[in-house]
Amino acid sequence: MMISMTIFEIEFTTGSLLHLEGADAYQPEGAMTTFFASGSSRSTIDSWSTRIASYRTADILSVQRVDASVGVIDVAASELVGALAA
Repeated sequence: MMISMTIFEIEFTTGSLLHLEGADAYQPEGAMTTFFASGSSRSTIDSWSTRIASYRTADILSVQRVDASVGVIDVAASELVGALAA
């Protein structure tokens, strides 16, 4: 059985690429862009949402939402670990 999960692919001005798992939505908050988990299949931000990560908006070139299977997530995670180790 394939389990679908959302990944946000964030490209930074430095040229680095981050695959952020666990977030359902994001929004700009002043100078920062914050990613949230809603705990359900909804992609809306409300008082029950949990902040997952924040990045300087000026440092972000693009954000793409990717729906992926568990197998693709494993590949993305291994790429991220390799990029962090370099």
